[in-house]
Parts: sequence; structure tokens; C-alpha cells
Amino acid sequence: MSVDAEPTTAPPAEDPDRSYANRFAARYDDWFGHAVPAQDTVALLAELGAPGPVLELGPGTGRIALPLAATGLEVHGIDSSPAMAAELRSRPGGEHIKLTIGDFTDVPVDGSYSLIYLAGGTFFEIPSQEAQLRCFEAAARHLKPGGVFVFDSLLPETLSASQSAAGRVLPTADGSLVVRHRQVDRAAQRYESHYLIADGRQLNHVHVRFRYAGFGELDLMARLAGLRLRRRHGGWAGEPFHDSCTYHVSVYEHADSL
Repeated sequence: MSVDAEPTTAPPAEDPDRSYANRFAARYDDWFGHAVPAQDTVALLAELGAPGPVLELGPGTGRIALPLAATGLEVHGIDSSPAMAAELRSRPGGEHIKLTIGDFTDVPVDGSYSLIYLAGGTFFEIPSQEAQLRCFEAAARHLKPGGVFVFDSLLPETLSASQSAAGRVLPTADGSLVVRHRQVDRAAQRYESHYLIADGRQLNHVHVRFRYAGFGELDLMARLAGLRLRRRHGGWAGEPFHDSCTYHVSVYEHADSL
């Protein structure tokens, strides 16, 4: 998951349904750190990102950005949550990550990158097709020649198969009880995830909304933005993409790349 998208100036009052990034930044990894296999993710991104610099859209607490920076790459990030950014900066190595607070959909930074990436299903938190296409276009403008835009995403078929599930208990790092319930609206290509978290004697509710797309639609967005698919994996370990995969990792490059 990622953080909420907020304007860089004069932000509106916070939507309580989408404020988890600021409310729970210090506990985020305890509850949701399992969402991205960090070791495999860092290894693939380090391979794709050399020589750098690289840019993460929605780095959150730095679970990927910090170990990626430890490989020697210069890592930048754009995040809308000041609380998440503060949590990242407080961690060892956090002072070396160049952070921008803003809406990563528009990639509001200067410069160009060997790699721009999102992880943990963050791309689908962009709330509309128009905004998702805008993110593709902004990423394309900031890629160096030969650079790549990379993110992971669930397959719509996976979401449909899980639609009738009453709830699922998720593994956590600290032993807290986290139960997830998903509501899928196939007609609107949207789903909502509700997380009930029993943390000691306290019960917390995290509510996140997503707009999903199949890989064919994603590839078309890429083409409209001047990008093309370089390769698609069945996971961050680089395994082949096949029929039984529940999500994919897609690597896009400029359409005129050799």
C-alpha cells in the first residue's frame, strides 16, 4: 500500500478514510510489512536501476527505498504523507534519501532517472484512469534514455476470485491480529480493502480504495505515454508470468529504446 495523495500547497481537510499513512506511520511495517517481499524486490530494482539515480513513488516508511540505497544507488522518493516521510528519515540511512512531499501522480521533481518504480500495489491507489495515465506520462518524461518504469499489480481475476471471501487474517511482524475484508465493484473497476487491527486492547480500522486495471489496459496506457513493455514477471523474484500468477511486475521503457 501507499500513502494518500495530497496537494503540495493548501491541502484540504484530511479524509478520515484515507488518513492511515499519517495516523499509523509508526506501526505501518508491523502490520503491513509483509505486503512486498523486500529482498527480491530490492534485488530486481537494483539490477534495473543501475547506474541511477532512481525514484520511488510512494516510498512510505522506506521498506524498499532504504535497502535499495544500501546497494549504492542514489534513491529519491515522492510521498504525500509528512508522517511517513518523518518515519523514513528517522531510520538508519534515511538522511540519504532525497524526499519530496507531494502527489506522486504528477512526479513533481526535476531531473531524470534510470528507474522510476512503485511497489506493494501502490499504482492502483491512483484513483482514476485519467490520473493513472497521467502518472505514466509523467514517469516517461523523467526517464533517462534506457530508463525503465516498474510497478507491481494484482490481476483482476484474482480480485474477482476473492470477492466472496468474508475475511482473511494477514501475517504481521509484531503478532497483532489483522483481518482484511475486500469489496470489489467489477463494473467500476474498483475495490476497497478494510483492515481491522487488534493492537493490544485497541481496535483500529484502516480503509483503502483502489482503481484496478488489467495488464492489457496498463500496456495501452504505457503506449499512449510513449512507453512499451520490456518484460513482465510473475513476481519480484523475476519468475515467469503465467496463468497461475496472482499478480505481475511490469517493466516499461521508452518506445524508441533499442
